[in-house]
Amino acid sequence: MQVISEVALLRDQVSQWKKMDKRIAFVPTMGNLHQGHLTLVRKAREQGDIVVVSIFVNPMQFDRADDLANYPRTLDEDLTQLREEGVDLVFTPTPDTLYPQGVEAHTTVEVPKLSIMLEGASRPGHFRGVATVVSKLFHLVQPSIACFGEKDFQQLAVIRKLVADMAMPIEVIGVPTVRESDGLAMSSRNNNLTVDERQRAPVLAKTMRWMSAQMRNGRRDLDDLIEDAHDQLRAAGLKPDEFYIRDASSLAQISEESRQAVILVAAYLGNTRLIDNLTVDLLRAADKADKADISGD
Repeated sequence: MQVISEVALLRDQVSQWKKMDKRIAFVPTMGNLHQGHLTLVRKAREQGDIVVVSIFVNPMQFDRADDLANYPRTLDEDLTQLREEGVDLVFTPTPDTLYPQGVEAHTTVEVPKLSIMLEGASRPGHFRGVATVVSKLFHLVQPSIACFGEKDFQQLAVIRKLVADMAMPIEVIGVPTVRESDGLAMSSRNNNLTVDERQRAPVLAKTMRWMSAQMRNGRRDLDDLIEDAHDQLRAAGLKPDEFYIRDASSLAQISEESRQAVILVAAYLGNTRLIDNLTVDLLRAADKADKADISGD
């Protein structure tokens, strides 16, 4: 496994693979790897001839300096895991490598609408930072395939639109969220939870499953449903932060035409901000009528 931190060396290696007509599958990460990341790596291995992983804690997407400073960095352990997974190359640039003139002076990329709604509205500039670094990494790695986790649902939507709008010849593959046995979505931030907080954290997924059941049974008073979910989280010691129910295909408001919804949740447990999401198949009015007719027969 090669470990490269310099752009020129990465370009040389990518050029060699391209001449050999190799399909590069790419997994961008910020390190502190867990089984969720390794699932992305395995999916990349299934899809491509060459697997490239990047490890880069991107300062452009952090809106709080303390959050950036406290983000866990475990490069040695990460490299050991990636070597065991048979990764071909790991790109480990520094901020000076990707932003040689500094973050503030660097050209940025922004996906309209999707970047400034929902979580983007509460974290101005976050998705601009994501779109910028992903664009640059795509340009450097030149993958045919890129794998991203569905846990970061809005981020995945932003990247899909970025690739489509810019006509990038890249297939973006969304990989389902990997969960602990008690339902908690795997995340690097879980390492920041105390023992007591870790025991309470699964209530986030449990609450979403309860909401899903309510919606599949026809409940549509979504504002009240969210308030009821807030009460469940607060009772377990969590502080709701962002909480949305949107059309899963567009992230717009739910309408009569929506076939699938997505519940998007962010909540604080102590000082740790947890995020998660769950998609819900909806029963449309026409479907209900059909069922009623069948029942009447």
